[in-house]
Amino acid sequence: MALSYVQQAGAARRSKQRAERRALVGRVLLYTLVGSLSLVFAMPLLWMISTSLKTDPQVYTAPPIWLPNPIRWANYPEALFTKKPFLLYTWNTIRIAIPSVIGAVVSCSLVAYGFARIRFPGRDALFFICVATMMVPFQVRMISLYIIFRNLDWLDSFKPLVVPHFFAGAYFVFMLRQFFMTIPQELSEAARIDGCKELGIYWWVILPLAKPALAVVGLFTFRNVWNNFVGPLIYINHERLFPISLALRGFYAQYSEEHLWQYMMAASAATTAPMILIFFLTQRAFVEGISVTGIKG
Repeated sequence: MALSYVQQAGAARRSKQRAERRALVGRVLLYTLVGSLSLVFAMPLLWMISTSLKTDPQVYTAPPIWLPNPIRWANYPEALFTKKPFLLYTWNTIRIAIPSVIGAVVSCSLVAYGFARIRFPGRDALFFICVATMMVPFQVRMISLYIIFRNLDWLDSFKPLVVPHFFAGAYFVFMLRQFFMTIPQELSEAARIDGCKELGIYWWVILPLAKPALAVVGLFTFRNVWNNFVGPLIYINHERLFPISLALRGFYAQYSEEHLWQYMMAASAATTAPMILIFFLTQRAFVEGISVTGIKG
């Protein structure tokens, strides 16, 4: 009997070891696959950085080289300060992005709070209409918006790029509404018992609990503004008001005939770096906000 127990224990131990080895092999294969795919997706970015540090002959070397030798750091100051005033373009982009983020966070959270926490006749129908506007692309509204902003004498200014963010985009309203609906109603009822009005509940109860979701709205808005090309192309004419996206296109149009690819890659890398840095600095809030929104319908 004792021998049987020993044999069973040995068999169980060997089975556990085999299972652990299979799990280890599976993890190794998975990490190898993920690492390989990540490298494939990162190759354009790595090539851009590599080209931005090359001398002119190295750019056209065949077969191409990945590690420049020597490294020419001067490409960055020459591209960003000598060829074009990219500090001015960056400042213009920030002047558009910061008020746009504020407008999106405030307006979308207010509208979402109304749809999620306040009961009124026709609320669901109005919310359906709001969400349905997401199916209307910008290209359909482009001409009418241009006419409106022209009649308001807002062309060649930042107003057409900033003011619309104060009127609650449907996507962010939907996302915040889903998050607000996960917050227990008992918190709002307790605040009402204490004499708090709806705006007070929104400000003191809901917003502090919605920081991850608000961070996602701010990050998405900042990213959209930073990458926006069509809007500035339509509404802005003078180069002194160009944001980053429009300046890069002008940089390419001016220097592509001279084949100064190292300068174009340096400018592209420098203007991409802030978005990458912001993502890594706010990655925790970004992932948390994505995971907690849209839980309850």
